[in-house]
Amino acid sequence: MPSSWNRHPRYLLLIALVISATVYLLLPSQSSTTSDSFASLVRDTRLPARLQRAERVYQKVISDRKDMIRKYGPTSRHIHMFPPDKDPWPAYTTWSFFPPAFDCPHEVERIGALGDGGKWTCGVSRLENKPDCIVYTFGMYYETSFEEEMLERTQHCQVWGYDYRSNSFGSSKLNNYRAHFFPYGLAHVDAHGPHDEQKLYTLKTLMEMNKHTHIDILKIDVEGWEFEVLAQILQPYITSEEPLPFGQLLIEIHTWEKKFEEFLSWWEALEVAGLRPFMTEVNLVYQNYNRGKSTDLAEYSFINIKGNNIFISDPPTASTGTTNGGE
Repeated sequence: MPSSWNRHPRYLLLIALVISATVYLLLPSQSSTTSDSFASLVRDTRLPARLQRAERVYQKVISDRKDMIRKYGPTSRHIHMFPPDKDPWPAYTTWSFFPPAFDCPHEVERIGALGDGGKWTCGVSRLENKPDCIVYTFGMYYETSFEEEMLERTQHCQVWGYDYRSNSFGSSKLNNYRAHFFPYGLAHVDAHGPHDEQKLYTLKTLMEMNKHTHIDILKIDVEGWEFEVLAQILQPYITSEEPLPFGQLLIEIHTWEKKFEEFLSWWEALEVAGLRPFMTEVNLVYQNYNRGKSTDLAEYSFINIKGNNIFISDPPTASTGTTNGGE
């Protein structure tokens, strides 16, 4: 007696199609992320409005800072970085004037270890599938939990690490084709000739060497040289009014022997260039081992609100060539 499959071959064909479709859907896709699929993953139509509200709040903080300087100054020249323990005991430290008052329009998340090494970031989820993601880090000195997690969390991010004090990242987890290490230092001048013991490069020179025009996250810990380094990076962009070539800045600030007046001027240059702080963390590890001294070190995370970087603007689609909130 012929089986039901022989009598109804269309049933067999239908079942085969169903099984094939199920297997296809369950198998992970191996194709690279296209510009359209990436754009659809991160698109956020409410982003421009959130950025506008955050900027209004931050502008009020700038006004409040000026009032606070007049109250305790009356000018910035009269403000102590850390007031002495004596009458009239003014109720501030230098960090009181610079709160991280800009509201990150995405998730705020610590990438890397708790304690020393990790950094607070804004919207790393927008980098997870970004095809041309670039991260630069300076001054890791073998503490690479941030770099490791950035590679783990993202599909395409290239991590470029620099530290003249070491010869490698120092972690087997960074033995990855997307991780690149060089024993160079970040500086405000180029000094990497044959007679220079420490090879120092400006950010501009390194980007040109690597053929990069934009960095998604720039992480800097250069033990006090950040003032000269950032001044050199910012000035051409302030003059030209062009957006900075990075989307986020994660930096440890060392205020050793700084006067409030010069620190304020440096900070205001960051603001003019479009940088807004969304998170801070005083370095209490350093403070614990330097008891009796001022809280000179603090980590700050900034988002760049100028231009059309991935944290403030949706990527364009190939079909429309348009973004939400970009310039």
